[in-house]
Amino acid sequence: MVWTEGSMQTRSMRGKGDDAGGPRHVPVLAREVVAFFAALPRELQEGWIVDGTLGLGGHTAELLDALPNARVLGVDQDEQALTVAKERLARFGERVRFARGRMSELDELVQREAIEPVAGFLFDVGVSSLQLDEATRGFSFQADGPLDMRMDRSRDRNAADIVNRWDESDLADLFYYEGEETRARVVARAIVDARRQAPFLRTLPLADLIARAIGRGGHQKIHPATRVFQALRRAVNEEGDELLEGLSAAGKRLAEGGRLVVISFHSLEDAEVKQRLSEGAARGLWKLLTKKPVVPGRDEVRANPRSRSARLRAAERLLPIGPERATRPLSQGGRP
Repeated sequence: MVWTEGSMQTRSMRGKGDDAGGPRHVPVLAREVVAFFAALPRELQEGWIVDGTLGLGGHTAELLDALPNARVLGVDQDEQALTVAKERLARFGERVRFARGRMSELDELVQREAIEPVAGFLFDVGVSSLQLDEATRGFSFQADGPLDMRMDRSRDRNAADIVNRWDESDLADLFYYEGEETRARVVARAIVDARRQAPFLRTLPLADLIARAIGRGGHQKIHPATRVFQALRRAVNEEGDELLEGLSAAGKRLAEGGRLVVISFHSLEDAEVKQRLSEGAARGLWKLLTKKPVVPGRDEVRANPRSRSARLRAAERLLPIGPERATRPLSQGGRP
């Protein structure tokens, strides 16, 4: 069986106009994203949209092409992605600004950039093709590389630290809750037994061990290591906490009538976004624009198989921003 990494929450693939040797790049659900922001109130159509997960700039390029009066603050924690995005978006001149930062830093970044009131926030949550396809970043279970997985390479903790230092019960919980791996305890036990002989420092030895522990049954549609690698990536990058902080920043900084659009690829993330927006709607903070998540059509999935698990939710900010009406801080739901 030929395994693919299409379910690793990958955000993009190659599109026309990309250099033949460059990273693959087509933004997921691009038409739908543009449509939600195109419907902004007239007074906000010249406002700033914060792309909090800029990646290689695909969604931002679509927005700036389709909305001639829009401006975008593109933020990403991955310095390598920012370098590529700056080159690709240079044609838009002063309509786009760039900042390196995590979703948890967006509140501060918006204030620092003095772009309020903000017309929109866009989050495309997951690993990008640039990260997944480059073995040296350590995200792939199909190409050997250092066991890293840091989107922001200034983080102190990488995947090897977790695999080699966490105890068996914590590893099992991580794989089960963050990766939805049903054989989490079997995998955790195999890792702990194997690391007594030598630490895990590379991706392929870990992937091979997981495959042996779980088995390579012909009925499986994904590589046996998919869910474990997903869980490790989420823990390394604290993705649960980062998403909550990003939603909090959007609730605090969006102008009345401003829009939030979130694309997620993980069922836990989609559930978290749904819950937070529903809670806000019940309190009169949000108007839900998507009763059910928007998903890619057959044509998009056929052209970009990595888009098949994408789920988009959108909401409109109802109350004017201000200290007395700012969204209350969200609880932290990530792992240590």
